[in-house]
Amino acid sequence: MKNVRTSPDYVIVVAILLLLSIGVLMVYSASAAFAYHKYGDAFYFAKRQFLFAALGVFAMLWISRLDPQKFYEWSKPGLIICFVLLIVVLIPGVGILRNGARSWLGIGAFSIQPSEFMKLAMIAYLSRMYAKPGFPIASFAKGFVPGLTLLGLAFGAIMLQPDLGTGTVLMGTGLVLIFTAGARMKHLVGFMLLGIVGFVGLVLAAPYRIQRIVAFLNPWEDPLGAGYQLIQSLYAIGPGGLLGLGLGMSKQKHLYLPEPHTDFIFSILAEELGFIGAATVILLFAIIVWRGVRVAITSPDLFSSLVAMGITAMIMIQAVINIGVVSGAFPVTGITLPFLSYGGSSLTLTLAAVGILLNLSRFSNR
Repeated sequence: MKNVRTSPDYVIVVAILLLLSIGVLMVYSASAAFAYHKYGDAFYFAKRQFLFAALGVFAMLWISRLDPQKFYEWSKPGLIICFVLLIVVLIPGVGILRNGARSWLGIGAFSIQPSEFMKLAMIAYLSRMYAKPGFPIASFAKGFVPGLTLLGLAFGAIMLQPDLGTGTVLMGTGLVLIFTAGARMKHLVGFMLLGIVGFVGLVLAAPYRIQRIVAFLNPWEDPLGAGYQLIQSLYAIGPGGLLGLGLGMSKQKHLYLPEPHTDFIFSILAEELGFIGAATVILLFAIIVWRGVRVAITSPDLFSSLVAMGITAMIMIQAVINIGVVSGAFPVTGITLPFLSYGGSSLTLTLAAVGILLNLSRFSNR
């Protein structure tokens, strides 16, 4: 790692701050009706989102100034701690049950989601493992299997909650890392084919997942049941047109569209700000991916390069899946939109990950 520091990538900083600003504004707009109906305070979720965003930005800036060697040193204990937390969260009476998944630890609003932390811990540890001099990544048994074993254990623990959405992001990010590290294409293709079979098995094992697939293929077959969410989401996106109905003018947020401030916030954004607003958000994500890949390519060592690529892939995969779900391109999975959706653990953790990316950008050969 080079000792000479430069300024961080301010293009990433500006893109993140713009997304956060849009996110806080849209959380208020999307949640005001529901928040007032349930809590008597239209700003209930917006105030908390602003607090989470502020804490996340503080963490991002603090992490961006750390000695990057710390990320290497913390990768192993961080992974162990995350595996322990994934086991603890499954204990009845300890893990908090929300929306049918036991995924949270803590008390009330002050709770964390261990699976979110596992994504970042896995990126750091796999990067450390693959960056070792002479690591046989091209070998199936000694290079390909060890990384997949770790991913499989983490994925299995997350599926016990169950949380297929987070597990999918974890596996997708891990595969991008393995590919970037230099794994053979035939190993990756073989695993992907096996993964498709496994995914089908997971879907068939849970009736509600089968309903989601059926609703994805034809939501109008069950418009008041499994297809309700997607139909309401499309009802939000469709009328938005080019310029939208106007900020605060959404109709679907008035208790028609479930989760309007979390999983389906992009639908409300498209309804109120139209194609221009939706395209602006997508463009900001594209800029983050572009600059993140640039940091990975120009990093001075393999560990930094892999970490930067892993963080960029994590953000990209989650954004693509969320936007694909709300627009009807993918089945409903329950994945939030980074930087925009309401949620403390996801927002602060993602901003901390961006802090690492900014830290690495300070040493990149630009």
